[in-house]
Amino acid sequence: MFDNFRLEMMETEAGPIRLRHGGSGPPLLLIHGHPRSHMTWGQVADLLSADFRIVCPDLPGFGRSYIPKDDTESRFSSKRAKASALVEVMERLGHHAFFVAGHDRGSLVAFRMAMDHPKLVRKLIIMDGLPVVEHLERADWKFARDWYHWFFFAQPEKPERAILADPIAWYGALRPDQMGRDAYDELVTLIHDPTVIHGMVEDYRAGIRIDHRHDCEDRDAGRRVRCPMLCLWSLNDDLEQIYGDPIAIWKHWADNVGGYGIESGHHVAEENPAALAVAFKAFL
Repeated sequence: MFDNFRLEMMETEAGPIRLRHGGSGPPLLLIHGHPRSHMTWGQVADLLSADFRIVCPDLPGFGRSYIPKDDTESRFSSKRAKASALVEVMERLGHHAFFVAGHDRGSLVAFRMAMDHPKLVRKLIIMDGLPVVEHLERADWKFARDWYHWFFFAQPEKPERAILADPIAWYGALRPDQMGRDAYDELVTLIHDPTVIHGMVEDYRAGIRIDHRHDCEDRDAGRRVRCPMLCLWSLNDDLEQIYGDPIAIWKHWADNVGGYGIESGHHVAEENPAALAVAFKAFL
């Protein structure tokens, strides 16, 4: 994976960010979700590198990027702070306007980037995600049953203790045949690292503490995603089952949005990279 890509650590004002970049064409920023690192994009990156200049960072708080410092409001783990750090990465690479795609927690950062930096984001792709405030305001017994970890991770200290007691058991089936041996070996190392686990859990605390307030402020002010947007979701995951049509929800937030489901479980970049690459090319 990542054939002819460059791996580096880039210093930003907030801290160092690990990333891979390669390919040729218009720049495309790929933002992973929980509990992955940039390695989740390996197969997709190779399929797209002939058409796009691909940039795959470890999201702050994840992988080998900086761990945001703690704060009572989790401000430094907010999606606004992370979006700002990744914008700095793109600008340091010479990309002053670019496409953005985010999955899972990365979709929240991609959405925040499009809201906060509308002149930079040319097109937006959201995978398996909705604005945080939509998740919270629509939470019902199905959400509590299937996505209980959102509220568990918001608690102090206990989530880290629970995960680190047996990280492999907590994260369930990890398939090296599907995600690639290098990605698997690294992920196993990462989920045994207390610092990384804390950074990833803080991402959820930020969602409960500050991210939803940013969404509410934008909604109250009438701010929307102005660039074209594609919403994708995994048909064998539960986003559609819990919330219904994700497009109908995103139309409250974006001027120009379409999308569809892809045959896959939650980690679509690993489970169906070919279909995902086709979707990206068609939209971008």
